[in-house]
This record gives sequence, C-alpha cells and structure tokens, in this order.
Amino acid sequence: MNIALLLPFPIVLPLFAAGVLLVLGRRRSAQAWTAVAIMSVVLAAAITLLIGSLDGPVVLDVGNWAAPVGISLVADRLSTIMLVTSVAVTLLVLIYSIFQGVADGEQGAPTAVYYPAFMILSAGVSDAFLTGDMFNMYVGFEILLTASFVLLTMGGTSERMRSGSVYVIVSLVSSMIFLAALGMTYAAVGTVNMADLAQKLPAIDPGMRLILQIMFLVAFGLKAAIFPLSAWLPDSYPTASGPVTAVFAGLLTKVGVYAIIRTQFLLFPDGRLDGILAFFAIITMLVGILGAIAQENAKRLLSFTLVSHIGYLIWGVSIGSEAGLSSTMFYAIHHIVVQTALFLVVGLIGWVAGTTSLIKLGSIMKAAPIVAILYFLPAISLGGIPPFSGFLGKVGLIEASAAKGTALDYCLIAAGLVTSLLTLYAVIRVWNMAFWQEAPDELPDRSYPSGMVTSASGLIVLMLGITIFAAPIRSFTDGAARELIEHKPYIHAVLPDLERGSGISPDVAEQAPVPTPEPGATPSVKFPFGEAPTPQEVRTSDPSQTQVPSRSPREPEGVPSGSATPSEYVTTPAAGASSSAAGAVPGGSAGASSSAAGAASAFAGSPWASGGVVDPQPQFVTEGEGR
Repeated sequence: MNIALLLPFPIVLPLFAAGVLLVLGRRRSAQAWTAVAIMSVVLAAAITLLIGSLDGPVVLDVGNWAAPVGISLVADRLSTIMLVTSVAVTLLVLIYSIFQGVADGEQGAPTAVYYPAFMILSAGVSDAFLTGDMFNMYVGFEILLTASFVLLTMGGTSERMRSGSVYVIVSLVSSMIFLAALGMTYAAVGTVNMADLAQKLPAIDPGMRLILQIMFLVAFGLKAAIFPLSAWLPDSYPTASGPVTAVFAGLLTKVGVYAIIRTQFLLFPDGRLDGILAFFAIITMLVGILGAIAQENAKRLLSFTLVSHIGYLIWGVSIGSEAGLSSTMFYAIHHIVVQTALFLVVGLIGWVAGTTSLIKLGSIMKAAPIVAILYFLPAISLGGIPPFSGFLGKVGLIEASAAKGTALDYCLIAAGLVTSLLTLYAVIRVWNMAFWQEAPDELPDRSYPSGMVTSASGLIVLMLGITIFAAPIRSFTDGAARELIEHKPYIHAVLPDLERGSGISPDVAEQAPVPTPEPGATPSVKFPFGEAPTPQEVRTSDPSQTQVPSRSPREPEGVPSGSATPSEYVTTPAAGASSSAAGAVPGGSAGASSSAAGAASAFAGSPWASGGVVDPQPQFVTEGEGR
C-alpha cells in the first residue's frame, strides 16, 4: 500500500464528517459518536504516517501536480509527531465532551454545530501540520480560526462574545501580516512552496529576507502567544467551556510554534534572529508565570502557565542546534498532553464544586479523591518534578543551552529554572486551596460522569507513556531535528531531481515524451521577474554531480547560502542520480553528454534560482540565434 494516499485523511475526513454531522442535526448522540469514530480513523491514519516517516518524508502531489506548481502534502517526522499527538488529544476531548454534555449549551438547548466545529478545527490543525506550501498553511490557519470562533462564543453570553471578539481581532491581525508576507515572498521569488523557498530565499537581498523573516515571526508569534503578543490569551480561553479551553490550550498555540520551527529552520536557517528569540523566550517565561501566581481563578492561572511554557518552546528554537530543536519537539508533545489534561481536570473541579474560583474552592479531596489524583500527576509534571516528562524536557533544553555556552544561554537556563520553580508554586497553590483547605461553603451534592474521568485518565496515561518511553521518543525527535536542519531529505522528497520545478508529477513524468534537442542547442528558460538571480543549483554534464554553494557552519551542506557566489560553488554527489542519465534522451550518447555540459556551463551564471519558471516543454535554440 502506498501510505502517501493516507495524507489527505486527517484533513478531508473531518471536513466530510462535519457535513455529515450537520445533516444529523440535533441528534446529539449520533453526532457525538460519529465524530469519535471519524477521529479514531484519523488517528489510525496519523500513526501509519508517523511509522512511514521513519524512512523519510512521505509526499503526496494533490491532483498529480508536482511541486512547486501544485499543492504538496508532506509527512515528515516533525509534522507526524505533532499530528498524532493533536489527533489523540482531540479524540479524548471529544469523549470528555460527550459525557459532560457541553454541547447542550448554556440554555439547555442542543447545539447542532458543536461537533461539526470540532471536526473543522481538527481539519485546520492537520492541514497546517501537513502542508508543503505556505499559502496552504494560511488556509489551514483560517479554517481553524473560523471553527475556534464558533466554539469560543458558543452559548452566546456577553463574556464569551467579548473574549471571542478579542480573539478574532488578534487572529485577523496575525492573518493579515501572514498574508502580506506571503505576497512579498511570491513577488520576490515566484513560489510559496516551502521546499522551493528553501532553495530560492537565500539568493534574494539579505535586507528583504530579514523583513520577511520578521513578518513571519510576528504573524506566528501572535498565534503562539509569545510575549508581548500574548495578552489576548488569558482573557479569551478561560471564558469558553472546559473541553473547548482544553483543546485550545493544547493545540492552537502549538500550531503557531510549529510554524515558527518550520520557517526558522527550513526557510531562514542563518539564525539571524536567534538572539531576539532567546530574549523573548526569557520574557515570555517570566511574565507568564508571574501572571499565573497572581490569579485567583484556576482556569486563568492555567492560561498564564500556558503562556509561560510557550517560552520553553521558543527557548529551544533560539538555541539553533539539533539538541535544542529535538528538546523543543519533545517538550511540545509533553505540553500538549499535560496542559490539556490540566484544563480537563479543572473542568471536573468546576463540575464537582460548581466554580473554579480558588477562593470558593476546598475539600475536593474528600468529595472527589479521583479528581485529586488526576490533578496531582500532570501538575507535578508541569512543574518539572522528576522523573516525569516535564522534567526530562527541561533537562534537554538546559543541556542544549549549556553545550552552546553563551551568556544568553545561561540567562535562558536561569529563567527556565526560576519559571519551573514558580510553576511548581502555582500548581501547589491550586492543590492547597482546592483540595486541602476547608470549603467556605458546602459543596453541592453532584456526582461527576465516569466518562469525563475516563477521558481525563486517558491523557494521564499518555503523559505517563511519554515518560516511560522517553528514550525512543527522544530518538525520534533527534531524527526529526536532524532531518529539518539538514534540509536535503525534505527538499529532495518534495522536489524530485528529475522533475524539479516542472510542475509535473513523477507519475505523469514517466509517461511524458522527452524532447530531443538539436545539436548545439541550449534550453530556453523564462524569467518573469527579470534577470536571473544568483544560482542555487546547477546541473553538470555528469548527472551524478550537483553544484551547490558552500555554507556557514550552521547551514548544512547541500542547501544554498545567501552570500554564495558562483566562484564559491563546490561539487558534491546528488542523491539518487544515475550515471547513465545521459542516455535518457533518445539517441543520446557522447554527443548528448557534451551538449548537456555546454548547457550547464551556459547556465552557470543564470539558473532559475529565484522567480525563474521552467517551461514544462522546453524550447531549444541553436547557439548564436536569438530566443
């Protein structure tokens, strides 16, 4: 079976399910369990893709139009581990919702759009993770924005409408910046495919490249809630229902972090903004946790801890090393699971006590000891107590910073340790006030549904699984970090050598006739954006050789550097090239090889590095003639 055919499943199935669920209307039970069944299938597909990514990125050309012309879906290690974690969390939150009855809304009337909105949200998140081009990522963001606004304002209370409006305004600002950056990128290089951008962006003006990098970082920083772009989150998330807040806390900010990782390491690998990222990581950690310890409501307190621990993820990105990136991925999947679990448990606290105000809480240990256990385990993991996954992730970040050894890295370590201690103080404070102290008023005699406990317990099991299997998971994230930093596996998977830049899928290319050049002819190339920029990759007469510019120490071999000139080019073997490629042209022999050598020499100064569009059916001109 070609597992690439599974790539559309996490996107298409939830969208299809949303339509089916709308047809089911107010039959809530049928809606709910259909949603669970669909997400179970999506989870199975995601796990299969994760296993397949062990052998390298899995790519699907949508509509048989290959990159960079068509839309590509790409499942590499980074995208699949985020996909599996997000789908598993969404599935458990859906089960929690079924038993809580949150779809009944504030007025007790069934809300027919709750489960369809959840499906659309999942599709948007999956699209953002799996897409191979920046515009499709923008589409994914807009899909999840639409669904998240519906979920956030469900119930129609004035508080939810106010917070939902703030959330939408912030998200629209982020989207406008993102779209503007996309337009400028396309104007500069003529593509939005990420693999193609990784080759072409280094050739544009360094000042323009820096502007684009900053714009993308601001757009994604708003979605990730990096300080000072995080003020909207603590005001928006706590007003939603428990399951909605939980899935928002677990997934939406991580989509922003994922986009930062993907762009900073694949498109802008020079690390020019690492110092700025480190500074904002420190500020985000400290400001977020100081806000948390000042809160008197458990949901707002957890919202501030969410902001502070985004700082840990940005810390790992700012290190710029394989170890730092691997630690970021490990901490991201830990944080998705733990933060979601804590919000679900706080929902259970609100169910039992009728409030999440710490001043009004107390005696829950007596009333619901199971809820106490469910809170205690993820809380101490978030606080970094060994041997749980939170401790392991933070140790990885500390080791990566210590290995780099700059003054800024030691500041990051200090801020991380202080944030961890204050996080522990914040979650212990919730424990003391909600579970140990006597309740000021008698708790309502209200039992909690067993299904809510079961789904929250499922997240605790996931957290313990991350702890127990930390070594193989870390080995997986090490491979993901290496794959992303090296670039070459991703680029060659999305843009196969023989069809690179043609817009023709490999399946179609195998059946297409190959034009025969006249003796001494060179292929004509159209450059709609003017003169061809600095070369990115030049084919030689020997198909087993590819010319690539030398790189700085951070930039891995095989990916062009922005400062490279033609004189700096070195010759390295091209992956998958065949020494017999000269015979691919009908009638080709030594003469064809000689002609190819002349073509490569002629194009050494002006290849299609930026903005160049190669005619899928190239025209040939005889030397000495005009085009």
